[in-house]
Amino acid sequence: MMRALGALARPILWRLPPELAHRASIAALKFAPAPRPRRADPRLAASAFGLRFPNPLGLAAGFDKNAEVARALLALGFGHVELGTLTPRPQAGNPRPRLFRLEADHALINRCGFNNQGYEAARARLAAERIEGVVGVNVGPNRDAVDRLADFALGVRAFAPFASYLAINVSSPNTPSLRDLQRRDALDELAARVIGARDEAAPRRPVLIKIAPDLDLRALDDVVAVCAARGIDGLIVANTTTARPPSLRDAHAREAGGLSGRPLFEPSTRMLARAFLRCGGAFPLIGCGGVEDAGSALAKIEAGASLVQIYTGMIYRGPAVIDEILDGLSRALAARRAGSLADLVGVGAREWAASKG
Repeated sequence: MMRALGALARPILWRLPPELAHRASIAALKFAPAPRPRRADPRLAASAFGLRFPNPLGLAAGFDKNAEVARALLALGFGHVELGTLTPRPQAGNPRPRLFRLEADHALINRCGFNNQGYEAARARLAAERIEGVVGVNVGPNRDAVDRLADFALGVRAFAPFASYLAINVSSPNTPSLRDLQRRDALDELAARVIGARDEAAPRRPVLIKIAPDLDLRALDDVVAVCAARGIDGLIVANTTTARPPSLRDAHAREAGGLSGRPLFEPSTRMLARAFLRCGGAFPLIGCGGVEDAGSALAKIEAGASLVQIYTGMIYRGPAVIDEILDGLSRALAARRAGSLADLVGVGAREWAASKG
């Protein structure tokens, strides 16, 4: 029912400004009847970071910023949902308009700037509702934070009792100088702080770092080395990009902010493959960026992802894309006579890593 309602609602939502359409979608998820559970394909189950996922497809951070509808999103068929990005204090974000549809390119540009209700409000929701399923919480610093590392550590302490995993967002392009925390010395100090906070609050809770697709290879080497040395449990590859490919056609293409969707698929998948080869199995990866169908999801897995995440692809195609992707992955396993998706992780990494942008 919910998937059918999504198909009917999409033309209406598309007439609304993007942020208003987003709020309408959150409201609909709060009140719409839960969909009938799909029959799970056991071959799609995945293990990563010490967690068990019913399938590899997750919803990326940015949709449910304030932990309002995690249960409803899991009911749509996602194998995991990542909430946030959340900051210690409520934050209005950047001035509007700050979210743009690039319809000709199947893309979005956002410069929202971590608009959210803060740690306390989201923590209260998660504490009040026991959610079955894998729920990650993505945390970041307030824009005016005096000590950004302390904001991250506070987020780890706040959500470790409730989150299945914690994601450290050092890669949003919409908070000034945040991406500087991907530099080796800064990332090393940050990793030490968040792992220390995790060990105090919930020693076995996985901590992941979400990186940008715009890193050069030396910076990527530094990120992987720091994460391996500090015991980070995994990477999410990748966030939105500040690049503007010449192929973009939409009138909004030159808006400032992070670009997501179809144009991000190739660069983010290249970065994913390069990270996979550098990790050498030290920790699993989540592939994010440009996933919009079973083919793009499978490509992420073959490039090295144990799990994949979608966001912009669902905005354009609606919740029906979840079943389409999972059914397509099941068919791909059958065609390859593979026993599980784990058999396909990284099989195309070298080809993707060598590809040119």
